[in-house]
Amino acid sequence: MAPLKYLQGYPESLQAQIRRLIDEQRLGDYLAQRYTGRHDVQSDKALYAYTMALKQEHLKSAPGIDKVLFDNRLDLTHRALGLHTAISRVQGGRLKAKKEIRVAALFKDAAPQFLRMIVVHELAHLKEADHNKAFYNLCEYMLPGYHQVEFDLRVYLTWRELPKQP
Repeated sequence: MAPLKYLQGYPESLQAQIRRLIDEQRLGDYLAQRYTGRHDVQSDKALYAYTMALKQEHLKSAPGIDKVLFDNRLDLTHRALGLHTAISRVQGGRLKAKKEIRVAALFKDAAPQFLRMIVVHELAHLKEADHNKAFYNLCEYMLPGYHQVEFDLRVYLTWRELPKQP
């Protein structure tokens, strides 16, 4: 059987459970039971407000964010579901950094928990650059159950790439 590319870092026992759901054509049902509905954040302006509210709630002392948007160019082929960038520009005699968060446009149609997980992940990068223990502790603080939602997001991405059944 082909490897589950989004789940390769997980134990074989978990991968076997997902393969079983795929073989039984029940993976979509599993996701639909756990993650119902679609979020209401559909514009870049709404995404900025959503992100800033989360930042204000959990990371008041973190650096400011200048731009937050859905990006149609971010996709799974680039292995990026979200990006945080700091663009430095010279303004007068000073160097000014503009911080941006970009979220893959495929999350416009995703469950609210998946959008929150991606935004929390990118916000955590404001404090922690690397994916280390402190980074994941911060993610867990902002979104209790972060690790389960991240796993289920990877399952969702796997499901999206399955051949559609008639």
